[in-house]
Order: sequence, then structure tokens, then C-alpha cells
Amino acid sequence: MSLGLLFLTVLALAALGYAVGRRKAMGTVGGDMRKLHSLPTFYGWITALGVVVPVLVVSLVWLFLEGFVIHNSALSQIDPADVPADSSINLMMADVTRLSQGLSVLESNGLDLAVIKQDLDALKIALGEAGVAMGNDPTPNMIAAAEAVRTTASYSRLGLTLATLGLALAGLAWGLRRISPDFRARNATERVSIGLLIVASLIAVLTTVGIVVSLMAETVHFFRVYPASTFFFSTTWDPKFGGGSTLGIMPLVWGTLYVSVISLIVAVPIGLFSAIYLAEYASRRVRSVVKPLIEVLAGIPTIVYGLFALITVGPILRDWIAMPMGFGNSSSTVMTAGLVMGIMIIPFVSSLSDDIINAVPQSLRDGSLGLGATPSETIRQVVIPAALPGIVGAVLLAASRAIGETMIVVLGAGAAAKLSLNPFEAMTTVTVKIVSQLTGDTEFSSPETLVAFALGLTLFTFTLALNVVALVIVRKYREQYE
Repeated sequence: MSLGLLFLTVLALAALGYAVGRRKAMGTVGGDMRKLHSLPTFYGWITALGVVVPVLVVSLVWLFLEGFVIHNSALSQIDPADVPADSSINLMMADVTRLSQGLSVLESNGLDLAVIKQDLDALKIALGEAGVAMGNDPTPNMIAAAEAVRTTASYSRLGLTLATLGLALAGLAWGLRRISPDFRARNATERVSIGLLIVASLIAVLTTVGIVVSLMAETVHFFRVYPASTFFFSTTWDPKFGGGSTLGIMPLVWGTLYVSVISLIVAVPIGLFSAIYLAEYASRRVRSVVKPLIEVLAGIPTIVYGLFALITVGPILRDWIAMPMGFGNSSSTVMTAGLVMGIMIIPFVSSLSDDIINAVPQSLRDGSLGLGATPSETIRQVVIPAALPGIVGAVLLAASRAIGETMIVVLGAGAAAKLSLNPFEAMTTVTVKIVSQLTGDTEFSSPETLVAFALGLTLFTFTLALNVVALVIVRKYREQYE
């Protein structure tokens, strides 16, 4: 049974439990709801939750452990001597996974696997025709590992199906058995709901932890094969896929900060002023038209912004400013990317700041106006300081969006890693180089590929520092206006 069908079956049992539990609760008191501790709906919900929650917990743990079991079963069939010199065991395991999927496809197409596995060339051709691309040619050990993956996976899914259905039926029976007029179904439902909310919050926390751990693991591997001092303090970025690279992060950090600062210089004043106008001066009719139009900018794909920078903004800056003033003759520049990126993040500043300014209590405005302040003085000295924590959050969100942008920088600023103060020169950012280093043909364990994880961890650390600074500012002003 497929996972989708399995969980649909569980949901059907949960719906059945809800209906039967509700009806049984009413039946125990002869239809007189006043004799029940809780509303009949809560008896139905606690029965349904008794079906779904145990299944959900066991399924998540099962699927998590399944990956390790399948990986080890395949790894036991791989001879280290079979790993090519220009590959790694991880790449070969990825090929094993694709091969196992390809064999399942060939079997579903009616091919005799026992015959075709004897001829490796025919197997490779058949896999190619089935759309299965592999980095290495299949070997007997890889085929054995792929068959181990298929066998282990089939047994695992059978066990998961039996365990899930058994738990669902047991939960349904247990939930129905507990129903009685004195059973505190509402309290039990609320406890389970609180537990689910806690789990949901933990998922976000654990996801962050998982991101950090995965980045740190590969970053540690990188610093074992490449000196950290050169990475952090070198001013040269010169990756060579044949080895002998100089991987200094300084030019990339400089380009990232330069583009981000220009974009914030464009977006923050425009976004904040538009938010003040919409919140304090615009009529209801104007606001209903202007705000949606501003928010349309947030829905435009970044590749479209990149094309706009490449064919419109870049040539205009080059022909009207850079070349006449002697700053350069390239259309792919930091200024091009910064301006277009600033346009892109205007909605982040404007829309959020507008909502935050509207949330400032009207009593603060009335008190200021009653003391004789003008509307502009009220906005400047009362409304903006009171809304500053939220505005800082909006600016931080815009800054994070700018720091993490890739396509606009690729098309608008180029890919040259250099240290320069001239905003009309081509430069690049950390995110662009992360993409470029992971899309080459270099071995995954080489410094030229692993450097992408060190770049990612550095970017994560930088955005974390921005968050800490913003929290300090938010806390300071919140204490003054609460």
C-alpha cells in the first residue's frame, strides 16, 4: 500500500471515530446533553485524535529510521574498491538509489530484470531510455546494493502499513471504550491540542538546528582540507577546478554588503515614506488602490527583475551616468543590482510598516494633537518612535531578502569577485558563488565544492547577527512605549 493511500485510510478511520464517538456519547445519556461533562463534539474529536496522533508519531519515527536501515543495507553490498578515483562513496550511493528506482521502473514496464541485469550494457541503455541518469556505470555490486534497497524498502513499507493500521484500529477501540458521561473529553482534547502545538513549534526549532548542524558538518570537513586563515582573510577568490584554488571570502562579503546597502538605501526611504502616506494621509479610496499596486512588486519573480536589470536599468546607468562620468562602460554593475533589488524589496518595507503604523493606538495621536503638535510633528515624534520596533523588523526582513538574493545579482552585477569602491563595476555576492560552486563537475569532497557550505554558514552567521542587533533595538524602544 502506498503512503498516500495508507494515510487516507487512517484519516477515514479518524472520521469514522469522530462520528461514532459523538454518537456514542449521546447514546450513553439517552440524548440528554446536560448529563455529559463535555459537548458531544469533544468526544468525537478525542476519538479521532486517538487514531491520528499515535499513527503520526510512529510513522515519522519509522520513516526517519527507515533511511538509515536502507542506507546500511545498500552500503554492506558496496566494495570500496569499486568506487572510482574521481568519485566518492556518497556519489556512488546516490547512483545506487537512482538504480533501485530505475529497476522498479523497468519492472513496471514488463522487462525481465533477471535477464537484463546479466548484461550491464543493455541495462545501461534500458535505464537511459527510462530516463534514469547515473553518474557511474552500473556494476554487479551496485546492482546488488540496489536490490538490497528495494527489498529493505518493501519490507519496511509492509511493516509500516501493518503497524499503522494496527495502531489506528487500537486507537479507535481505546477511544470509544473511554467514552462515558463523566469522561472529561474537552480537557483531554485541549491537552492533546496543546501537545500538537508544542510539536509544531519544535519542528521550526529543530529545522533551524538541522540546518546549522548540516552546514557545520560540511564546513568542518572543508576546513580540514583548506586553511581557515586563507578563507577568512584572503582578498582573492580564484577557484580552479583542477586544484590549487585561492578561496578568499572577503571579495564576496564586500560585494554582498555593497549590493545590500544600495538596495536598502533605495527601499527603506521609499517604502517607509509610502507607508506613512498610506497610513496617515491617504484617503480610504486611494489606499485601496495604491497598497495592492505596491504589493504586486512582491509577486514578481526575481528572474524577471534580473532581466529588467540586464536589458533596461543596466544600459541606462551605463549610457547616462557611468560612461559620461568616466566610471566604467559595463551594464552589469553593483549599482544596477542594488537599484533593482531595492525596487524588489520596497513592498517588504512598505506593507509591513503600514500595518505597524496603523497598529499604533489612536490615543497617542490624539494626545499629541491635543497638546498642539502638528500632524507631521505627531508622526515624527510620536507615531514613528512607537512603531519603531516593528519598522526595524520590516527593514531586517528586507535586508535578509536582499542578502539572500541570487538571480538579480547574476544578471545585474555579474560574477566578478573583487574589492572596489566604484559602484559602476561588476562584482558578485556570496549566494551567487554558492550556486556556482555546487553546479560544477568537481568531486563533492573537493575544497572547490565544500567551500559552498562554508559560505552558507558565514551568510547564516551574518544574518543571525542582524537579528540580534534588531532584537536589541526592538527591546529598547518597546520598553519605552509599552
